[in-house]
Amino acid sequence: MTVAGSPSTPAARRGRPGYDQQSVLAVAVAAFNRHGYEATSMGMLAEELGISKSAIYHHVPSKGDLLRLALDHALGGLESVLTRPGAMVGAADARLEFVLRGTLAVLTERLPFVTLLLRLRGNTDVEREALERRRTFDREVAALVDAARHEGSIRRDIDPRTTTRLIFGTINSIVEWYRPGGPLTADKLADDVILMVFDGLHRR
Repeated sequence: MTVAGSPSTPAARRGRPGYDQQSVLAVAVAAFNRHGYEATSMGMLAEELGISKSAIYHHVPSKGDLLRLALDHALGGLESVLTRPGAMVGAADARLEFVLRGTLAVLTERLPFVTLLLRLRGNTDVEREALERRRTFDREVAALVDAARHEGSIRRDIDPRTTTRLIFGTINSIVEWYRPGGPLTADKLADDVILMVFDGLHRR
């Protein structure tokens, strides 16, 4: 599913022929996910790209800047979901469903970038800043869960912290097993997650 108004991909910065910043970033994110950010050197990236290390600097100033661009792409998509009318207007359970569907759309559309975000350890300033933005997003979703609970549209007999953690746990686990282009489409995945979440939460 494509969410209307999804942010565009990172702006391309032209550099050496055959590559732009976006294509260099895609290779870097794949390498960070495969080897870990700290274990991935600029030399490794240059080898995968088939260019010299100095050529990479025509596209981005440093490895840290590659990480920042990647995390901004993931977080920008998630944060934008919260600014759309569907997340701000209406009953709390409807807003919660809108945000969860939007989150799932960002995850499936930007899977490598969100995977990188979810695997952060907070070892650098860039990572710590990203983790704080992610915690802010999580708190916004938790507030929607709490609002729906107080409205009486979802069950009150489950601890709200447990509810929130289970929702996040379910969605975040998708990066470990979902494969775009497989038999399970992004639309069907979103429908299944929403059905599972709300069938267990809606009052009967």
